[in-house]
Amino acid sequence: MSAGAKLELLGLIDKAVEDGWAHARACRVLDLADVRAHRWRQRLRETGTLEDRDPGGGAVHGLLEWEEQAILDLIETWGWVDRSHRKLAHRGSYAGKVFVAPSTLLRVALRHRVELPGEPFRPRPVMPAMPQVPWEPNRIWIWDATHFTRCKRVAYAIVDVVTRYWIGYLLTSEQTSTQAQLLFARALDDQDLLDSEGLAPAPQDGLPILVAWSDNGTEMTATDTRQFMALMAITQHHGRPGTPTDQAHIESFFSHLKGDWPHLTSITDPAALDAELARIRGEYRGRDGHCWPPPAQIPACASNALGS
Repeated sequence: MSAGAKLELLGLIDKAVEDGWAHARACRVLDLADVRAHRWRQRLRETGTLEDRDPGGGAVHGLLEWEEQAILDLIETWGWVDRSHRKLAHRGSYAGKVFVAPSTLLRVALRHRVELPGEPFRPRPVMPAMPQVPWEPNRIWIWDATHFTRCKRVAYAIVDVVTRYWIGYLLTSEQTSTQAQLLFARALDDQDLLDSEGLAPAPQDGLPILVAWSDNGTEMTATDTRQFMALMAITQHHGRPGTPTDQAHIESFFSHLKGDWPHLTSITDPAALDAELARIRGEYRGRDGHCWPPPAQIPACASNALGS
């Protein structure tokens, strides 16, 4: 409120008081707190003005002069290398020069009109085409690994993309092609996809019996893994590098696994973790008799989601 408006209000109050009104009643009619009117009068007597003054002071977490100069020096020295305000902020932290958020560093750069080179443009690669297989159970398996750091173990898991059925898992301390082969050998046997001699059936109509969907992990792209998959008539399908959303099914599965059973991340005994995973697998697979969600609830057109 301007000083002129405050003076007008005080004048109206004084006029009402002269006419016999109570000071508090006049303030109430003008929708003004009585105590505020008295404070205005006191300020007018002491300073001779009702103009609002600068509150003064400064933010406790405000940027200091030496910090701002350190940011400018950091940009001048490392800007051509790091190129972005985010990387420069991290460099300032681990180099012990200045500890600020990336947004603060960017704000200082804009205030001083310092331009950063920016990240080079990297076009996202095209999603590889999914092999044409029927949209039915035991046709598309997605697999990946998650870490249980307190137990110092890695858990591989295979999930059926169509039915979300948890087919199998493997708890191990290593991530090599040997673990990948053992994981799939157990899963194929569990789903009765091997013949009496333990070999995969011959492909029908030139189509593979399975598609193994995964990211580009070392053990997933290893030569031994590719040879094993070919021997078992399994075609591999990999998502784009650096794009975990291409494997959203298995990422979501691990998220639910650790979210619904959070005690798994606190187990330190590998044998106890293996036993608990086996118990949870039986509970997870038995939610609806066979899988979750039921295949009947999955529309036939859902296979379009796997388009190229």
